[in-house]
Amino acid sequence: MSPIRSATAALTSAVLAATLTACQLGTEERDTSPIIVAADLELSGPGAPLGKTYRRALELKAEQLNSSGALNGRQIELRVKDNRSDVSESLRNVTDFSTDPQVSAIVMGGCNECAMGAVETVNGQQVPMVALAGADAIATPATERRYVFKLAPNAPDSAEALAVELRRNKIDEVAVLRGDDAYGKEGLAVLEATLDKADIEVQDVKTVRATDTDVSSQITALAEYEPEALVLWAPAEQAGLAAVAAREADFEGALYFDASAAGELFLGTTAQAAENATMVFTQTMVIDDVIATTPAKAARRQWFQDYTARFGGYHGSSSFAADALQLIADAAMRSAGSAGEPDREGIRNVLETSQLDGLSGPIRLTPDNHSGLMPQALTTLVARNGRWHLAG
Repeated sequence: MSPIRSATAALTSAVLAATLTACQLGTEERDTSPIIVAADLELSGPGAPLGKTYRRALELKAEQLNSSGALNGRQIELRVKDNRSDVSESLRNVTDFSTDPQVSAIVMGGCNECAMGAVETVNGQQVPMVALAGADAIATPATERRYVFKLAPNAPDSAEALAVELRRNKIDEVAVLRGDDAYGKEGLAVLEATLDKADIEVQDVKTVRATDTDVSSQITALAEYEPEALVLWAPAEQAGLAAVAAREADFEGALYFDASAAGELFLGTTAQAAENATMVFTQTMVIDDVIATTPAKAARRQWFQDYTARFGGYHGSSSFAADALQLIADAAMRSAGSAGEPDREGIRNVLETSQLDGLSGPIRLTPDNHSGLMPQALTTLVARNGRWHLAG
């Protein structure tokens, strides 16, 4: 054998030996397994308008992440089930998801009772869950909800922002229409306490269900007190109905919408009734009114444009679902799971200390606070010429 061939053979043997040694020492190839994220959403029943928005947002965000190259060869795979706006069906879905070892995390939709009902199951199965519903009881106390996180406007922050606007406009008396779910009950308590500190009287309160298609009786009763303003702390569909009913009842006062009342950017059939109404919500809803002076604002504007281009309009709550998926993807990439077997505990640990200048605004999660949307994310919007705009 020639010296050159002998050297080549020796080198080949050395490389092969090194490769075998590396394998024997447990060196693994790059993980290219999918990151499987389950979603329990209201795709039928009274919660369907919001549930379908969340599904669209999750699908668009997954597509963007998968094509970005940021996942180092991995792909987001969504597994979506319809809970039909029913708590029992939701729990069945969550049980199925949580007992599937391939699922990295679960995203819950806008049903407060569904998310609250899932807490025991996800804690028991040790699977991270990010809820897009607003009730404080979903994620509090954090020590008893180790695997539960929430990404939606918080009632105390919304109440404080509404009080500031009411006080600024020298309004002393209001009446309130609230939803009959957990967020509506919690919201009324914090709203009354906050308004009391601001010396604003709550003259009367009426309740609306998510299934109600006529709220005229509640609004007529509230209008009889002749309050200076109506606060609509209810889902978007019922808040829109209430705005129309208020004008039909010849109510001439101001309308104030809580963040839970946010829906489509363009107001459609409620445009005339809601003209000059005020709403507390995130800036992303009206990011086309904002000059993109930071990378975060530029990203929000791009999301707004991408969502609008894909679906023909913009829904304010879409950014919460997109941010939830971003948080889960980031946590999955930073955890130490093996191929096909996600490290749920690692994902949970990363989520609990996550910080993100998200599409919805600043998000901060800590071991003591599993509800990540910061108060600074909320701003004041006003309805003008059939759509929401940044106030001022």
